[in-house]
Amino acid sequence: MKADLEMEISGVCYDSREAKPGDLFVAVRGFEADGHRFIPGAVKKGAVAVLCETAPETDVPWVRTDDCRLGLALVSRAWFGNPAGKMKIIGFTGTSGKTSSTYILKHLLESALGAKVGLIGTNGNMIGEKQFHTERTTPESYELQKLFRQMADEGCSHVVMEVSSHSLALERVAGITFDVAVFTNLSQDHLDLHGTMAEYAAAKKKIFSQCRIGCINADDDQAGFMAQGDRCPIFTYSAKSNDADLIAKDIRLNAAGVRFAAVRGEEIALTRFAVPGVFSVYNALSVMAAGLCLGISLSACAEGISTAKGVKGRMESVPTDGDYSVIIDYSHKPDALEKALKTLRPVTRGRLIVLFGCGGDRDKGKRPIMGRIAEQNADFCIVTSDNPRTEDPMTIIDEIMAGMKNSRSQVKMICDRVEAIHWAIDNAAAGDVILLAGKGHEDYQEVGHEKHHMDERELVAAYLEKRKNAR
Repeated sequence: MKADLEMEISGVCYDSREAKPGDLFVAVRGFEADGHRFIPGAVKKGAVAVLCETAPETDVPWVRTDDCRLGLALVSRAWFGNPAGKMKIIGFTGTSGKTSSTYILKHLLESALGAKVGLIGTNGNMIGEKQFHTERTTPESYELQKLFRQMADEGCSHVVMEVSSHSLALERVAGITFDVAVFTNLSQDHLDLHGTMAEYAAAKKKIFSQCRIGCINADDDQAGFMAQGDRCPIFTYSAKSNDADLIAKDIRLNAAGVRFAAVRGEEIALTRFAVPGVFSVYNALSVMAAGLCLGISLSACAEGISTAKGVKGRMESVPTDGDYSVIIDYSHKPDALEKALKTLRPVTRGRLIVLFGCGGDRDKGKRPIMGRIAEQNADFCIVTSDNPRTEDPMTIIDEIMAGMKNSRSQVKMICDRVEAIHWAIDNAAAGDVILLAGKGHEDYQEVGHEKHHMDERELVAAYLEKRKNAR
């Protein structure tokens, strides 16, 4: 029977195991299971109505929709009272740079406006200084709206969030109007979901159909595609072109970070950021572009960025016991790995050593590509495990090695990541830089369906202490 649209419900859920008396159950079709199968279980636990794509066989009031994912997003927004509408929402989308840029913008909004800022992303969620663990870069729509509600209730005036291609393709952010949306760049990733680069780009572009103003990296190959269509006003930034709205000129790079002149029309502001690499220039520009679109002056943007710190797991230096360096970076994608190695090359006096792997149950096409990038940009490669998940770790390593047939660097395979890190430290020489790539901020390794504690900062510190005590 169809539901009476005036009937009262006391909650919303999309997991039948969490259904409570009085709930509306949303039957989302997932990749592994169809929520329609669990309608009887939800009803048994007390659900009084169902939102579904096909009429249920169970005797329960129902409402039909063409897309339950979209339905869940819109129902969740209404259930929590559209909390995003009470705050300024800024979203960053792109393959690389999202996490660092969101943290920098959070700092800028706090320092320039005195704002209380919520943050949603890969490293976790934050309300002001309080931090919360997260399983996804962008939460499912119900959890996202619930988090918005908490942020609004706790006095946040702004929310800065990473917007993944998954969240755009799967309608997790449907119904949200972004005050500013920023596109950073696009390189190969997530083709296990999107299938082609064209579909991946199209998913990213969706954000510009639901924002008030869009900021686009004019130097990216996909910039033109992103700006196509009468969707929203576009603000561009560039480190190469003089035609953009915001331009970085006189760029200086060194081991301590980057420095450049930010130019907007006749305005110029000297900008510094204490993380090395050209990518840091782009991260700073993306944040300045967002800040300018929110009404912050160019000089205040430059000052805020100059006092910002780096992000955990992004080109993070950890203490060592000798004249060599260990850097932890979340470079688990081809483009990110290449950028990390090219960033470290100019500041490496000895060998540039990279230790990396690839995640299991994810885009297999990038594995040989990452192998090729590693051999071309490092002096020594240690190929090991990342998060193998349900795949055989050695199979993943073999697929990485397939891209390293013309190796000009030395390569060593060590399947156990802990053993690989120990070997790298034991074999480091004066002036060497060891890049531990792929895990970044993560404090676990996912094997099978279980996550085991693994924090590379702790691993390095514990092994150095063990070596010290053994002397």
